[in-house]
Amino acid sequence: MTRGPRDKQMTVAEVVDSLEDGMTIGVGGWGPRRKPMALVRAILRSDLRDLTLVSWGGADVGLLARAGKLRKVVYAFVSLDSVPLEPNFQRARQQGTIPEVVELDEGMFLTGLRAAAQRLPFLPTRAGLGSDVMVNNPWLRTVTSPYDGPDGVQEELVAVPALHLDVALVHLNRADAHGNATYLGPDPYFDDLFAMAADRTYLSCEQVVDTAGLTVEAPVQRLLISRMMVDGVVETPHGAHFTTCTPDYERDERFQKAYVAAASGTADEWAAFEQRFLAGDEDAYQAAVRAFAEEQA
Repeated sequence: MTRGPRDKQMTVAEVVDSLEDGMTIGVGGWGPRRKPMALVRAILRSDLRDLTLVSWGGADVGLLARAGKLRKVVYAFVSLDSVPLEPNFQRARQQGTIPEVVELDEGMFLTGLRAAAQRLPFLPTRAGLGSDVMVNNPWLRTVTSPYDGPDGVQEELVAVPALHLDVALVHLNRADAHGNATYLGPDPYFDDLFAMAADRTYLSCEQVVDTAGLTVEAPVQRLLISRMMVDGVVETPHGAHFTTCTPDYERDERFQKAYVAAASGTADEWAAFEQRFLAGDEDAYQAAVRAFAEEQA
């Protein structure tokens, strides 16, 4: 296929081949919602190690933690929604297999991404003040506002350091070959901030369409990601499975239950799940998921 000079389409393998050990990788989406899971699964199959993962976490954190890929995790939560605590992450925390963890208040996490997106060393926030976040992260600092407040007092604020990313991975409903992308669901989450906080951004999507087609299903204000933010575009139908990608599909709750059962079970039960669903490439994964759905019907 002949590609134009601004065509940024890539394969999943090409994206993962561009990554390196020790990188800081931000994963967009929110818990079990619109995660770039095809890219996460490819990292899982790779030889990459010692990664720092920055995420409003879901199964992306759990899978990579279980596989021993992570040196550090920066997160505000790691949840599957209907399962409050992601089981593979819970196991890793209890066994101490993630060398370093940084748990932030959600507002602090957002502030850190905003600082990185604006290329600032930090931004101030009230989030986290008076909480154990400050106790458990003693490296966090406070700053005094240089301006008087309404009561004449100069306020003390948390100085949240920028969450700078080497690479951001995000998943959107539709994209063009240049990297413009739109979401069709009810929430943009913070994928644009992940992209702006990163040196490089790889965007997976349900479908690559002509640029004009981006406004067919959604108004122009749902163009969340600009081509200026994106280094590579990967078309991955059902690439967010088993998380949601509304309205294309909702969370696969039956599959999630099977995942949770295996993650919470014996080593043999997890090995069987891995062998069935995670041992092959993305096409093999999707075929196994279809077979599972037929069994459950």
